[in-house]
Amino acid sequence: MKILFFAFLFSTNIFAMSPGDKAIDFKLISQDGKLVELSKLKKPIVLEWYNDGCPFVRKHYDSNNMQKTQEYFKEQTGGTWVSIVSSAEGKQGYLSSSSVAKDRLEEEKSKANYMLLDLDGKVGQLYGAKTTPQIVYIGEDNLVKYYGAIDSIASASKSDIKSATNYVTAAIDSIKVSEKVRVSKSKPYGCSVKY
Repeated sequence: MKILFFAFLFSTNIFAMSPGDKAIDFKLISQDGKLVELSKLKKPIVLEWYNDGCPFVRKHYDSNNMQKTQEYFKEQTGGTWVSIVSSAEGKQGYLSSSSVAKDRLEEEKSKANYMLLDLDGKVGQLYGAKTTPQIVYIGEDNLVKYYGAIDSIASASKSDIKSATNYVTAAIDSIKVSEKVRVSKSKPYGCSVKY
């Protein structure tokens, strides 16, 4: 499958994003086999890097924490949640087609609007995605509001979720009342993205 891709570089350092940076536009194929363009999606937007075989991803999906976070984001903001698979062919987490991505969304009971296939890894590299899961929260002004880990405890243990600060929901709550996001950048944790 040929993936059409383009990016407008708005940041001088294309390998890392920071809060306040403009989101980098891209087009990728979705679980429905259609081309999805970031700039055409309803904002705010959360980008979540996903790898179904990663134990850190499994921690958040098998506990339903990721689905609850996705649902909370959509209910509170009316925005768009995008899961991105940047795993290369032959590597852990690789999804070969749109139909496989659609099956994964259903199996995970994911609340994401899209699962996008970044087969050549260019979008992940443009966003500096290092781990799965990794989160980028893009505000209605097209600026990055939060960049990093889903929460504050870097482990693969489900039991740590209750004690952790969910950085995504905290960002949602702050933005909703026009407050500055307290933790706007954190070190992402998880499995390395399998480029």
